Parts: sequence; structure tokens; C-alpha cells
Amino acid sequence: MHTCKTSVIISTYNQPKWLEKVLWSYELQTEPNFEIVIADDGSTSETKDLIYKFRRHSKLNIKHVWHEDQGFQKTIILNNAILASTTDYLIFTDGDCIARQDFVETHLNLRKNAHALSGGYFKLSDHISDDITKKDIENQNCFNSEWLVIKGQKRTFKNNKLTTQGVKVWFLNAFTPTKATFDGMNASAWKKDILKVNGFDERMKYGGEDREIGERLMNIGIKFIQARYSLVCVHLHHERPYKNANDLSFNKDIRSQVKKEKKVWSDFGIVRK
Repeated sequence: MHTCKTSVIISTYNQPKWLEKVLWSYELQTEPNFEIVIADDGSTSETKDLIYKFRRHSKLNIKHVWHEDQGFQKTIILNNAILASTTDYLIFTDGDCIARQDFVETHLNLRKNAHALSGGYFKLSDHISDDITKKDIENQNCFNSEWLVIKGQKRTFKNNKLTTQGVKVWFLNAFTPTKATFDGMNASAWKKDILKVNGFDERMKYGGEDREIGERLMNIGIKFIQARYSLVCVHLHHERPYKNANDLSFNKDIRSQVKKEKKVWSDFGIVRK
């Protein structure tokens, strides 16, 4: 076993069918020396059983960090996963995001001191999400724009995330109007920097909770590299029943305070004073 170069932290909640497809994609990575830390926000035993199966039959190095289901507490389980990681560089993604085979390698190749990476994702329709098989992932069909169009995916400018190569990747990364942010579906940073801002704010529910830690990282001087056309994953369709106006408003207030006061440390993170 080679020394792990990075930890891939995958958040999940009661989506074992999607998580299985995601884990298949990590068996194909061109960079094999990484660990997976699954941040499980209270899933039932079905998810635990799936992870157990993968541990038995796969070469993947998987840790399962779990707590009881007490509503949306993704920030808490992510902080626990950060503490469980054993490497100095952390890649954050979700259990509904299938990673292209160069995903881990590209994160590692683009990392820089005092920087974080902001990746992209390509949203799939519900029926294509259901139809994708292990063979489609092994053949990388789900990253083939023409294959997706034939399957019924609409052709839009966002298809460039799957088809762009060479100089065009640099050009689109450099000139996209989308700001580089910390999006939990596809972002990475140095563990020491994550700890320097005390991890995720555990008060926050769904809606910008990942952007908030990114904003505190920026406040300590971390520069974000726009790599949405370099770091590619496809996002499986699902509903968000946990999304509500009260939580969105509460999170917005926290982010406004972070911006106004240029806060770098959350008193509600990993370390409680």
C-alpha cells in the first residue's frame, strides 16, 4: 500500500444507489493513492451495508464516519470527517457526483500552497441518472457529451465542461463569469488551512454552508483557483426536501456577518472555546 496523497471526503445521506455509482468511479482513478472518507449524515443501515460490501471487494481505502440522523447536520459530519482524514490535502465532493477518471490526479496536479481549487459539475437529468450503469462509468460514457445527448440530455453551453480540452480549458477557466468559490460538490484545500478557520460552521443547515467556509478561507488570504472546466464530475439528479426558506435566511445572515466583519474563525466549528 502506497502512502495516501490526498483524502476524498464524500458527503452522503440515504442515497446508497447513487453512492454506489460514485464509488465505482473512484475505482477507476488514474491516481490510485488516496483515501475516501464518507461523511454520512445519519443514513440507514442500507448505506452501511453498501460500504461494507465495497470494503470487502474493492481496493479502495474507505472510512465511514457516521452519526445519528437528527435532521440536516452535514456541517457536523463534515467536520468529523476532516478530523478522521490522515492526509494534508482534502478534496470535498458529494455522494451524488460521479468523478471523471482524472478527478483525483487533476486536483493534485493543480494544488498550490495558500490556494484552494474550485471545480465544476455537470447536472444530469433524472432518467439518465437512473440509467447509468457500472459499464457506462467504466467506459466513461457518462462524461461523453454526445452519448448523453443521444440518451436525451439537452445540449447547452455547459456541455463544454465535458468536451473541452487543451488551451480551451485554460481559456474557459480564465474567462468564465462564474466566481471561484468553495462548492462542496467539487472543491479542495489544504487541511491546515481548513483547520486554521476551524472547519465548517455547525449552526448552518442547507444553503451556502460550503460557500461560507470558503469565504472565511479567503479572509485569511487563501486564493481560489477557478478550475470548473478542469475538475469534472457529473451530478446525479435528486430532490432536496431539506431546503427551506428559514434555513436559507439564517445562513445568509451568517455569511453577511462573515463578509462584513471579515471573520476567519467560526466559534461553532471543530474547536469549541
